[in-house]
Amino acid sequence: MLLALCTEMEMIVMRLHRKLQIIYIIFSHLRFRLLLSMLMVLAPSLLLAQEGPYFVTYDHHMEEPGNLELSTNAVLGSSPRAGNSFMGNWTEFEYGMKGWWTTEFYLDDQSTWGESTVFTGFRWENRFRLLMGEHRINPVLYAEYENLSGADKTFKEVVGFDSGFDNAEPNSQTRRETQRELETKLILSSDFKGWNVAENFIAEKNLPSNNAWEFGYAVGMNRPLASAASPYPCRFCRENFRAGVELYGGLGTRQQFTLRQTSHYIAPLLAWDLPNGMTLRVSPAFGLTRSSHPFMIRMGISYEIPNFGRRVREWIQ
Repeated sequence: MLLALCTEMEMIVMRLHRKLQIIYIIFSHLRFRLLLSMLMVLAPSLLLAQEGPYFVTYDHHMEEPGNLELSTNAVLGSSPRAGNSFMGNWTEFEYGMKGWWTTEFYLDDQSTWGESTVFTGFRWENRFRLLMGEHRINPVLYAEYENLSGADKTFKEVVGFDSGFDNAEPNSQTRRETQRELETKLILSSDFKGWNVAENFIAEKNLPSNNAWEFGYAVGMNRPLASAASPYPCRFCRENFRAGVELYGGLGTRQQFTLRQTSHYIAPLLAWDLPNGMTLRVSPAFGLTRSSHPFMIRMGISYEIPNFGRRVREWIQ
């Protein structure tokens, strides 16, 4: 009888633990969205969305000097044939230092169903525009320092021989792995007749080891559904929507530069700019090779605070 009572209590505790874990997962992915919603309510006149529609590809458009953009994004997916479904989340703080220099700080976390929710690390990125003004091709240099655990599942880029099978290992093991990496990109971007076309070549290096450079690519194109703006404010006007597609994947390493046994994805995307200053983005991604995740979906929400730097200086003084 005592054994049966202990077993029943253990089952109750396990059910309670699962419920608390679900609550924590929901809270961890809503906390920043709630903060952004409060900002929208308290200071709607300060918020203007400027986020582009891409999730992986970068174009040449920089953050306006002194402006701060807040963004939170999530990717949902499952490992092919192994592992559990997951949600990777990254929160962005993007600041315009100069007209030619944008810096950005990321905080990453992820939740894997049936396992745990873990903080996976941070990233610090800088983008430098080489030519001011609009040109037929606008080059940008990109450098990012990453301090992440092996449990990171944001898929901000795909390089080398990255595979969906890499995520089959449980969080209890991968969270102990530390990855300090330098990521660089050459960004080429063009605007013409309402279209934006951007190409990124990615090179990534694991800093503490002698591992080879890993390479990848990302290509994107998008345009608004209408080029002429409506004279009246509206939510569902065609010019408020931008549609496009991204193609990205790995290119092997310095010793083995190849497309074979690498992951590749094609991802249509849609962005919706709302009059209240909010931008919503969504992009389903479809794996093109056996090494890829079969399906992922990305979602994002962003706001921009104009003249943030000046307002902070005035407040300090």
